[in-house]
Amino acid sequence: MKRKIITLVALCAMVAGLSAFHHADQEHPRPTNLKVLPKNISHEELDKTMKSFNMALGVKCNHCHAPKANGEKGLDFASDQNPKKNVAREMIKMTKKINKKYLNHEHDGMVMNISCNTCHNGKTEPFTIEK
Repeated sequence: MKRKIITLVALCAMVAGLSAFHHADQEHPRPTNLKVLPKNISHEELDKTMKSFNMALGVKCNHCHAPKANGEKGLDFASDQNPKKNVAREMIKMTKKINKKYLNHEHDGMVMNISCNTCHNGKTEPFTIEK
């Protein structure tokens, strides 16, 4: 009898645990149309990455993401309608190339690299010196 109760409790715990995963998938569906970021990126890592772009450029999500086309409120994160999204993709590729080619080594115990904030520093246009 005791063994049956333990088995039943274990099964209930498994069902509850699997239900939580199923609910999490519905709450945060897998992103689509990822062309530069890893296709298997977690929701948390994607959110962290996007927030770093927001801070580095001093913008909100609608700077790169287009509004939903059907008149609903919100943004269509998969859409490529906003040309700034492709600019962002090219900037990500550029940053990765620079880091890999020039900065992917240790210097005085630290790995040096650049990010969006290195040039943008909270502004949509990076600071440049014109000659």
